[in-house]
Amino acid sequence: MSDATSSTDTTEDHNPGFDDITRDIADVPAVEVITTVAVHLMSAAAVNLGLAEGGEDQKDLDEARKLIQALAGLITASATEISSFHAAPLRDGLKSLQLAFREASVVPDEPGQGPGEKYTGPVYG
Repeated sequence: MSDATSSTDTTEDHNPGFDDITRDIADVPAVEVITTVAVHLMSAAAVNLGLAEGGEDQKDLDEARKLIQALAGLITASATEISSFHAAPLRDGLKSLQLAFREASVVPDEPGQGPGEKYTGPVYG
C-alpha cells in the first residue's frame, strides 16, 4: 500500500506546475512574438503547399494563399521594428513560399498578383 501511495506522491512532485512551465507574455520581447508568429505562418503555408511529409495529401493552395498573404503583411509591417537581422531571413522564407506557390499553381498568377505580392512587389525566380 505504501508503495502505491508513494508512487503517486512522487509523480506529483516531479510534474512541474503550469506556472512553472509558462512565462508571462509581458516578459516576451516583441521581436520574439513577431518572429514566432511568422515561423508558424511559414510552416502552415509550407504544409498547405504540399512541401511537408505527406505532401500532396495536405495540399490546399487556397489556404496557402491566405497564409502567405498574412505572412507578407506581418513581415512588411514589422520589418522596421524587428531590424534587418530578423527581417532578412523572414523575407527569404516568404520569397521561397511565394515561388513555391507559383510553381504549385496550375494557372500561375500574373507577376505582382500572387499571394503577398501587393506587399512585396512581384516575385521572380
